[in-house]
Amino acid sequence: MNKFKKIFNKEHGVVIGAIHFPPLLGFSEFPGFEIAQENALRDLKAFEQGGVDAIIFENNYDIPHTEFVGPEIGASMLLLGEEIKKATTLPIGISVLWNDYKTALSIAKVLDLQFIRVPVFVDTVKTSYGVIEGNFEEIIKFRKQIQAEHVALFTDIHVKHAEILSSYTIIESAQLAIKEGSDGLIITGKWTGDAPDLAEIKEVRASVADFPIICGSGVDSKNIHKLFQYASGGIVSTSLKEGASKQGEVNVKGYEQRINEEKVSELMNSI
Repeated sequence: MNKFKKIFNKEHGVVIGAIHFPPLLGFSEFPGFEIAQENALRDLKAFEQGGVDAIIFENNYDIPHTEFVGPEIGASMLLLGEEIKKATTLPIGISVLWNDYKTALSIAKVLDLQFIRVPVFVDTVKTSYGVIEGNFEEIIKFRKQIQAEHVALFTDIHVKHAEILSSYTIIESAQLAIKEGSDGLIITGKWTGDAPDLAEIKEVRASVADFPIICGSGVDSKNIHKLFQYASGGIVSTSLKEGASKQGEVNVKGYEQRINEEKVSELMNSI
């Protein structure tokens, strides 16, 4: 049984709700751990009540990101992640932006989480925070070193917020990622809130047979049915937040905007 099916107990229609932490320790907008925890647990409750299959937590608002985070961010995410873990029985994953697989795997090991997201696994990309090279050999090696082989690697190919520098087509990136140990391919649009191209997902699906494909951005109640014809699941957050988009916000909506339970229910009912 592949790790995807083992984690979610199904192979299709998996919805992973993303909890976006506010700016964390060391950032001037850090609101304090009490507010950060309260927000995370409110979002968790909305996701749970709405019926999602799993949770992932991320440090989305730590702008500007760096490839690897400092110890203050790792400690913040461990502390908040532990509270999330205590409060739910759902499968949980972590993404440490921008590409900090060591911190993500370490926290997953300590908290016994089921998966991590790796934005750059086999590609080389140019971001606002510098050039990031996929280092799948080191990722696999480090996971083994800390005895975390049970933690699944859900890996982006041609990730959003980035310019692809490597010469691989998305099909080549998909096949290389599978060959080198990915447990699920994540396909995104170009930006937060931007859905993946349906034709692109269809093309990748045709090339990877029944290997898990996850939509990593832009899923909403209007497009989920089309996307899930080819994708095994999706990571969703922005479209489920309350209120309007904020001009000039990299993450489209602000960290103070909470997940709306009714929107979650509507999304789940539309699958």
